[in-house]
Amino acid sequence: MAKNIQAIRGMHDTLPQQTPLWQYLERQIRAVLKQYAYEEIRTPIVEMTELFKRSIGEVTDIVEKEMYTFDDRNGDSLTLRPEGTAACVRACMEGGLLHNQTQRLWYQGAMFRHERPQKGRYRQFQQIGVETFGLSGPDIDIELILITQRIWKAIGLEGLELQINTLGTLEERTAYREVLVDYFRQHLDRLDEDSLRRLESNPLRILDSKNPDLIELNENAPNLMDYLGDDSKAHFTTLCQGLDAAGIAYVINPRLVRGLDYYSLTVFEWITDQLGAQGTVCAGGRFDGLVKQLGGKEIPAIGFAMGLERLVALIEAHIDSDALRTIDLYLVVMGEAAQRHGMVLAETLRDQLPACRLQLNCGGGSFKSQFKRADKSGANYALVLGDDELEQGVISLKPLRGQGEQQTVELDKLAELLNNEVLA
Repeated sequence: MAKNIQAIRGMHDTLPQQTPLWQYLERQIRAVLKQYAYEEIRTPIVEMTELFKRSIGEVTDIVEKEMYTFDDRNGDSLTLRPEGTAACVRACMEGGLLHNQTQRLWYQGAMFRHERPQKGRYRQFQQIGVETFGLSGPDIDIELILITQRIWKAIGLEGLELQINTLGTLEERTAYREVLVDYFRQHLDRLDEDSLRRLESNPLRILDSKNPDLIELNENAPNLMDYLGDDSKAHFTTLCQGLDAAGIAYVINPRLVRGLDYYSLTVFEWITDQLGAQGTVCAGGRFDGLVKQLGGKEIPAIGFAMGLERLVALIEAHIDSDALRTIDLYLVVMGEAAQRHGMVLAETLRDQLPACRLQLNCGGGSFKSQFKRADKSGANYALVLGDDELEQGVISLKPLRGQGEQQTVELDKLAELLNNEVLA
């Protein structure tokens, strides 16, 4: 017997009992972004491999080890997007959205990385990202953090810690990099394999190592803040003052870095201790150099991204997913005339009560079997329409969850009753 085909490792189905929680989360995030007048952009799931090599960098784990890359029939090298920022920048450049304009954009979709699957980290994962272009001041940095804070409130998420840092300019970071490399070279025997590999290509990422053996070494490393100029320090000071004024608590983490040259100034992350090793639920920062790196003009930009799997894992404990799936009405029909009219009645009610979740019995069956289906559906009420009721112009409304007694309602008054008393 042939073995059943299963989902690819690290790529999961979202089943019907799970999707309402996802829909709730996505709906809340979209509503917040709408409040701030951000516009949605949608990009292809597949891009030219060169886009990610030029943006992320060829000497990175993502490009070297984690991307799903293949040659198409024309011989072009294509890649399933591992992140959304590069594709967003490409689309803005190609669509002429960056010429003497500011943009506030957001996107949502699947990203792909061939990593070792674990809780909160998958090979296909859903991400919502926000990117802004053409705004260089710290006020937009503050706004993005305010957006994330409002999202946490909207979904009832508590206990996250905001960590912030500044990376300064490329010139300031280049000078600091030389000092940092000299420092680590004095302690080569204490560096792990990843750190030794990053020493020449990406030394700042050593500071962000999760290896507990490197904690003390990194704590004693030179501090980037000591190598920043007045403008960079002023940008960061204004950022902190804005967060203080908004009442947002934060921790300045000098080890919070990004390893790519196009990053500058503000970086931030929201951290949780409830997901094991995968503690970052949202990460953001300035990428003022990326547009130029991809062939455009130098345009200031900042954004953030959040993984939805991790957010779902955090909110599922306090959100009743069954309540999100509740069906309001189940329409039981018995008799040939009632069955013919039942479909019309169901459509009429959907027109009159667009927020109502109504399920019509299909497939026939006795009253007993239809009521079993109604109960199994989880509906709060059953509407019962037989040929006799149809002739009298009435319908029965039967509570299924102990909300009172069954009652008979005139068909032409049904929608009003449901709207004012049952569904209110």
